[in-house]
Amino acid sequence: MTDVPAKQAQTPHVAASSTLALVHYLDTRGLLDSDRIERVTGLDLNTLNDPDLRIPASTHYRLWDLVEHITGDPGVGLHAGQIIDPERMGLVGHVFFNCDTLGEAVTQYVRLHRLINESVTLSFEQTPEQAILTWQPDNPDDYSRLDMDRTLAAALCRTRHFIHRGITADWVEIAHPEPVYAKEYQKLFGGQVMFGCGITRMAFSSRHLSHPIPHRNPYVYSAVLKQVNAVLARLHTRRSFSRKVRRLISRQMATDKIDADTLARQCHMSRQTLYRRLKKEGLNFQDLVEQVRKDKALRYVADDQYALSEIAFLLGFSELSAFSRAFKRWTGAAPAQFRAERKERH
Repeated sequence: MTDVPAKQAQTPHVAASSTLALVHYLDTRGLLDSDRIERVTGLDLNTLNDPDLRIPASTHYRLWDLVEHITGDPGVGLHAGQIIDPERMGLVGHVFFNCDTLGEAVTQYVRLHRLINESVTLSFEQTPEQAILTWQPDNPDDYSRLDMDRTLAAALCRTRHFIHRGITADWVEIAHPEPVYAKEYQKLFGGQVMFGCGITRMAFSSRHLSHPIPHRNPYVYSAVLKQVNAVLARLHTRRSFSRKVRRLISRQMATDKIDADTLARQCHMSRQTLYRRLKKEGLNFQDLVEQVRKDKALRYVADDQYALSEIAFLLGFSELSAFSRAFKRWTGAAPAQFRAERKERH
């Protein structure tokens, strides 16, 4: 495997297999204009078959915009995600569908998701009744409606195809506003779909986690897992520092005022070194604090476990009014309104 150039550490990347799948989608419909795609994206399409190649996420999202323009289909993300092609699943797909059970597959999917898309954090939580997957971009600028549509559709449709055809989503919350093709989501996912949620989550019954995966091949699983673990180790080396800072910010949020000097001391470095190392990953300290606070706020308000005054305290706000103003800036709605509308939709 080739070394990752140092400059790539400054921007999140996606697996080239995802970009290649988009090119293939256009090709199979007779819509592929290689010169135009290369001109708009700056990519050399002949290199996309390299299994080690990674594409800047911003470039991949520009390609999505071009695909929407070429096809004239605003729902192209949903439609592309429903196509099942084992040859174009990438390494993570082969790990996923050679696990023992769906529960183990979900665990691996979350662990390896950075190999698919570094710009989005995937997390998993389980209640007695439901299993919930959450997708959240590290930076709001790295959100693509089309790519998120494709991600959700592919996750569910591939699970139905390879594991259990009867799986449906209990509910889906989607970050982006309701699009013109909104009715297609309900038909595809089966459960209630809510838009403009500021975060993307999909819930399904936790009883599905015990489903065995038919036709799994333990030899393929072992070989492919060894390969993806090596790639993942390289990515962790590149972006592990910002993840460490995120964890420190999250832990410190409810107990102390978050400041760069305190976190720098916890990392055994100066504030200037902290800033410099975050900058190498394309990040800013204050933006990172704001993103962690926003992510936790969306989770707390959506889950309805804490009173709003408690959430304000947990997120380090001096008073509820300050939290309410920040939440409205993030979502366009006051937290009480956001929670009430979510209850009503559910």
